[in-house]
Amino acid sequence: MKRGLLARWSVPGVVVPTSAVLIVLMAGRPSGQPAGVAAQRPEATDAARQVMAEEVFKNVQLLRGIPVGEFWDTMGFIAAAVGANCTDCHVEESLIDLERFADDTPRKRRARQMIAMVNAINQTHFGGARVVTCNSCHNGGNRPEPVPSLLRQYSLPLEDPNLVEPVPDAGSPPASETLERYVQAVGGTERLSALTSFVASGTYRGYDTYDQKVPYEIFVKAPNQRTVVVHTQNGINTTVFDGSRGWVAAVDRPVPLLPLAPGGELDGAKLEADLAFPAGISQALTGWRADFPITAIGDRTVHVLQGTGATGARMKLYFDSESGLLARVLRYTTTMIGVVPTQIDYDDYREVAGVKMPFKRIVTWTSGQATIELIEVQPNVPIIASRFTQPAPAVLTSQGLRP
Repeated sequence: MKRGLLARWSVPGVVVPTSAVLIVLMAGRPSGQPAGVAAQRPEATDAARQVMAEEVFKNVQLLRGIPVGEFWDTMGFIAAAVGANCTDCHVEESLIDLERFADDTPRKRRARQMIAMVNAINQTHFGGARVVTCNSCHNGGNRPEPVPSLLRQYSLPLEDPNLVEPVPDAGSPPASETLERYVQAVGGTERLSALTSFVASGTYRGYDTYDQKVPYEIFVKAPNQRTVVVHTQNGINTTVFDGSRGWVAAVDRPVPLLPLAPGGELDGAKLEADLAFPAGISQALTGWRADFPITAIGDRTVHVLQGTGATGARMKLYFDSESGLLARVLRYTTTMIGVVPTQIDYDDYREVAGVKMPFKRIVTWTSGQATIELIEVQPNVPIIASRFTQPAPAVLTSQGLRP
C-alpha cells in the first residue's frame, strides 16, 4: 500500500480517514474545537462564502488566505511529492488527540522553510511563476535524489498518458471531429436528446469507507444538474451541482458544508454534469485543443483533447481511438504551492434507453482513490427540484465506528 494514501486517525465517537483530508503539515485542530471531539466542527454559516484555512485550522502560518478546499489540495500535493502521510510530519499522539495536530515538529518547521525557499526561487528566477515545486526535487521521495539513476537513463520509459502535452503538427484529428464521434458512439444526438434525467444506484468503495463498498446514489437532470450521495459508515456525504453553483456536505471535512471552490472543484463538477448529457459536449469547455500526440491508457490507444472550464481549470479528455468512447478525464486544480491532478477513468459502458453510460468509474487523486460501480439506472424519471439545492450540513453518526 502506498504511503500517504490510506492512513487513518481515530477519535472518540468517530473514525475518519486522514489522508483524505491531510489536515496536517501546517495545521492543527479546528479552531475552538476541544481535543478529541470531532462532532463539534465549525459550521459554515454562509455556504456561498469560501471559508479560509486559518478560520478552521490552528497554527496555519504560511498557507493562509486560501479556501479550505485549496488547503486540502496543498496537503495532498505535499503528500504525493514527498511520499508522506500524517504522522511523518505530526506527532503520533495526534492520531488520538486532534489538538496535537497543532504541535510543531522538526519536519513541520523544515516544510515551512522548504515552501519559503521554493517561493524565493520562483520569485527570483522565474518572475514569480510557479515553475519549481516540492515535486521538482522530491518526485515522490522524502529526500531529493542527488545521484543520477543509470537504470532510468538506459531503460525505456513507461509513458504516463497524463503527462502528454500539446505538440505542434501532431497530426491529430480536430477537436470537433473527435467530439462528434463521441456523441455518435454513445447513441447519437436524437437518442441523447430524448434522455432528460436519470437516477442511478450502486456501490462506492474508497479511502473514506475503509475500502469497503457502501451504497451510492446519483440524481441527474438535463441540462447539467447533478447530485451524488454516498452513504459512508460515518454518515452521508452529498455533492451537489445546481447548474452554476456547487456544494459538498461531507463527514470527513473539517466544516460540514462547504461551497465548491472556483477552479478544479467547481469546473470539475460542471463537466461531470455536462457529460451526463453529452450532446452538447462541445460547449462544455472553451479553448479546445487537439494537437496532442496519440498515446495509450493500458492497451487502449487514445486521442487527447484539452479545454478550459468556466472558472479557469484546465481539463484533458481521453477518447478511445477504436470505440470513440470517453476513457478518462483529467482535471487540474491550482494551489498556492503547485498543481494537483484529479483523474476519472470510465469503463463498462452499457446501454440505458439507447444511450451508452459508463457503469464503472475510478476516481484517483493525490490523497486517495475511489471505485464507483452502478447497479441500476432508471432513465427519464421525475426528480424533485430540492435534490439540486444546497444540501444540509453533514452529520457524523456513531454507526461508523470500526470494530
